[in-house]
Amino acid sequence: MGGIGIPGIILLLILALLLFGPNKLPELGRAFGRTLKEFKVGARDIMSDDDTSSSSRKEVRPIEQASTTQLPPQASSAEASRRLPE
Repeated sequence: MGGIGIPGIILLLILALLLFGPNKLPELGRAFGRTLKEFKVGARDIMSDDDTSSSSRKEVRPIEQASTTQLPPQASSAEASRRLPE
């Protein structure tokens, strides 16, 4: 499948000229250019932030598991109520 091609681009330009008029078309082009420039700058900033954060990232070591003391098992309240009084 081919792209738009030259005839498609010409048709889009004629359509844009009819819709927006010859006076408004340069303004739309400038606005589109500014938007594209801001997008590129923002994408570049995000990429540079990712690069600097990954290079300055500290080495992460796993937390050592603390030794827990074994507590004696306690009888549940149901078991305590079933016991006979002594």
